[in-house]
Amino acid sequence: MNSPRPVPSSGLSLSDRIRTARGASGTGASVFAVLLLFTLFAGDFWRNLISWPGYFVLAAVLAAGSIVFLVRTRPAFRWRKTPKTLVLFLALAIVSLAWSAYPGATALGLLAQLATTAAAVFLALCLSWRAVLTALANAFRWILGLSLLFELIVAVFVRHPILPLTPAQPVPSGHIPSAFYWSRNLLFHGGQIQGIVGNSNLLAMIALLSLVVFGVQLADRTIRRGTAITWLVVSVVTFALTRSSTVFIATVFTAVVLGFALWTRRAGPERRRPVYLTAAALVVVAVVAVVLFASKIPVLLGKSEDLTGRLTIWNSVIHLAQERPAFGWGWVSYWAPWVSPFKNLAERGGVVYLQAHNAWLDVWLQLGIVGLVIFALLIVSTLWRSWFQAVDRPRFAAGDSLPYTALTLLPLLLLAALLAQSLAESRILIEAGWTLLVLVSVKTKQSAP
Repeated sequence: MNSPRPVPSSGLSLSDRIRTARGASGTGASVFAVLLLFTLFAGDFWRNLISWPGYFVLAAVLAAGSIVFLVRTRPAFRWRKTPKTLVLFLALAIVSLAWSAYPGATALGLLAQLATTAAAVFLALCLSWRAVLTALANAFRWILGLSLLFELIVAVFVRHPILPLTPAQPVPSGHIPSAFYWSRNLLFHGGQIQGIVGNSNLLAMIALLSLVVFGVQLADRTIRRGTAITWLVVSVVTFALTRSSTVFIATVFTAVVLGFALWTRRAGPERRRPVYLTAAALVVVAVVAVVLFASKIPVLLGKSEDLTGRLTIWNSVIHLAQERPAFGWGWVSYWAPWVSPFKNLAERGGVVYLQAHNAWLDVWLQLGIVGLVIFALLIVSTLWRSWFQAVDRPRFAAGDSLPYTALTLLPLLLLAALLAQSLAESRILIEAGWTLLVLVSVKTKQSAP
């Protein structure tokens, strides 16, 4: 007997779907969505250009705009179709203010988290999946295009590394760590380029997500074939120039997920057991390989033995989390380097890092084991819905069935990339990462692609 699974139906009446489609079709909402996504993915571009205070003003305007669009559009909403694990996670983060070791920083972190959540809810409820795909594609084109142009200008005209116009940290007078530079002038030296986001790992992740988005557009023929291929090539070139080993692993993982999803589609509902058994066996093999060859993996990835300082950071975070294991130290989102215990928690080579470089450790540190369990449930439930919306034929009613589309793979592939990244970065908890997680969680619960 097949296990129960969600039916990939919109769950909305015809009038609700029409109202949502009308709300998503406006030019104003579409343009705003592109600017919103550009800012969420390229937040460091704005911070390097107009400073943190300037960025705060821009972020406040975008958060307010998201709320205004939600109020004016009045999208179809059903409380019973709201992901309860997401609500629980946000509620725990809010009430952690009561026991936070840094209540001021927690208040600021909650403000940022709720503003980002508002942006994600706007995207989920006011835009159709097709409109979300288009907005992501347009935002990624701007980021990738400007990044390559930026690196080209630095390489041809500036010819030396450049610092941000408004550095977040005081620049040391002596040796300047490479992490301080906006661009390290490496375009003609084989990478690692950093683009307008000022970070090779972030740019590589955007390139990976671009491959997903442009690939879906090409497969569904929603844009011209030549345009889609051109931007796929741009994404591949950008990805190669970043030389990000962590995102390379995320790419392999996302490709494997895609392969199993396509295999499951082809197998059909009655012949999926071999697919799932193969997937389970592959997971076991991967875990065993990591355990047996853990010491050799960094060398294969071109990393130092401590994974470029990550092991040191992880050990510090684990030690601190064990002091408050149940409910954590209090939510903070970005680490606040001006308060304890974050002042010297993750400093390497003169650079103060503002995350645990592992989302799961970060959640444990901030919200304890209780928060970690809720976060895991949020991920599992979202992954469950995304998987079956990807592998089952779309249906708007119990008896009808529509052809497969590449668009129904979008939520699953976005989530797969985020999950792989979460093992080496905490980005799934902030800015674009959190936005995509909330977007996929809310939208897979409310409606099918």
